[in-house]
Amino acid sequence: MRTQGRRKALALTAVLLAGAAGLAACSASSPPAPSEAAAATAASGPPTSAPQRPAVTRADAAEVFATFVATDDLLRAGGDLRLALEINRDAEAKLTEAAFKSTGGKPPRYTWGSPTFYVPRFGPGDDSPWFTVRVARDGRPTLLTFARSGDWRLSSATRLLSGQKAPVIALDAEGYATVVAPGDRSVTISPQYMGPLHATVAETGATGAAGLIASGPYTTDLAEEITVERDRAKADGFSYDSIFSGNDYPVYALRTEGGGALIQYSLSRNTTTTTKTAEDDYIPVPENARWAVNAHVVRRTLRLTETHQYATSVPPSSAPAAARVIAHDGTLTRASGE
Repeated sequence: MRTQGRRKALALTAVLLAGAAGLAACSASSPPAPSEAAAATAASGPPTSAPQRPAVTRADAAEVFATFVATDDLLRAGGDLRLALEINRDAEAKLTEAAFKSTGGKPPRYTWGSPTFYVPRFGPGDDSPWFTVRVARDGRPTLLTFARSGDWRLSSATRLLSGQKAPVIALDAEGYATVVAPGDRSVTISPQYMGPLHATVAETGATGAAGLIASGPYTTDLAEEITVERDRAKADGFSYDSIFSGNDYPVYALRTEGGGALIQYSLSRNTTTTTKTAEDDYIPVPENARWAVNAHVVRRTLRLTETHQYATSVPPSSAPAAARVIAHDGTLTRASGE
C-alpha cells in the first residue's frame, strides 16, 4: 500500500510539473521547419486528402520530454533509483543505475535548454515508435532518444563531442523525420552493422574498418590503448584482455539531408585482468571502480564492464567517406574482483 501511494504521489507531482514544463517547452522551441525543397513541393503539388495522423506527433513528443525532465529531476533529488529505472531503459538504464550507485544515491541533476524534436512519421499500427530530441543539457548539446513499448522511456543519451556538429536531419513538408531501415544500403554503413563494425575498430584499429570509420578517441585510439595496457599488464605479471561487443539494445537511425544517416547505438566493453605469477601479486582496482568492488586491490581477477552509447554520422553511398562518431556517453557500470 505504501508503494502504491508513493507512486501515485510521484505521478501526480510529475504531471503537475510536466504541465508547466510542457507549456514552456512548446512555447520556447518550435519543431524544426521542413526543408525548402519539401515545402516547395507541398505548395506546388496537387490537392490531396489529409494525411493519416502519425502514431506520435511533435506535440506528443514535447509532452513526453517535459514529463521526463520533471520526473527525472524529482527522482535524482530524492535518490530514488528504483523509480528512476522505470523511466529509463536499454543502455540508459545501465548508466542511470551506475550514476546513482557510484555517488551514494546522489546522482547529478541537470539543467535543460530549449528542445528541438525529430519525430519519425510512424503509422498508427507501429507498436514501437521513438523520437529524438536535441537539447542543451548542462549547457552541452545532447541527443536524447525516447522509445515506447507500453510506456515511454529514455533509451539513449549522448553528448555532442567537442568540435563536432550534428548533421541536419531531413524533414518532410510537415516537419517529420524519416527512419533509415536496419539493412538500408543507401548509406556507407547500414544501421544494423554500425555497432559490430565500431566494436571491431575499437579492438583492432584502422585495419579492422578499411577506412569506413574515422580515426579518433572513440575508435582507433581505443585499440592503441588496449595494446599499451596489455603490454603493461604482461610486464607486471598479469594477463589482460579488453573486448568491445554489441548488445540487444535498439539501434536508431534518422535520414539526414544529402542522403546520409544519423545512427545511434550502444556497445559494451568487458575488461579482465588476471594474475599469472606468485600469490603476493595484487591487481590494483581503479578508483572509478571502487564503488562496486569496495577494495583497493584484488588477489586473483578483476572484471570491469563499461556501457557506451554513440551517435555516428554516416555518409550516403553515393558520396562515400569515413563515418564520424559525433556524440558519446558512457561509464563503468559493473565491476567484480576476487
